[in-house]
Amino acid sequence: MKKKPKIEGIEEKLSRYRKVTLKVISELEFAQKISAKNRKIAQEFLQNAKCYFEDSLYFEAQGDKARALAAVSYAHAWLDAGVTADFFKSFHYHL
Repeated sequence: MKKKPKIEGIEEKLSRYRKVTLKVISELEFAQKISAKNRKIAQEFLQNAKCYFEDSLYFEAQGDKARALAAVSYAHAWLDAGVTADFFKSFHYHL
């Protein structure tokens, strides 16, 4: 069986990333001028973020904190990508 990688300060990082990502998910707003087509895409971005966030909880419960951190990072990346694509209003929460 492979050893799980050790990441210095992983508990603090997981806690901080989850707190910020959950805050963004709960307060996120769609951009005001968004087409119906782009709104559907934006909803997919948000759903992907939520799924990765849930995956993070699952991986941590399994004792795999490295994958948990990766999953919550992906969740936040989907939200950042949505802002970059002008699907979501900008948020000011930094990891």
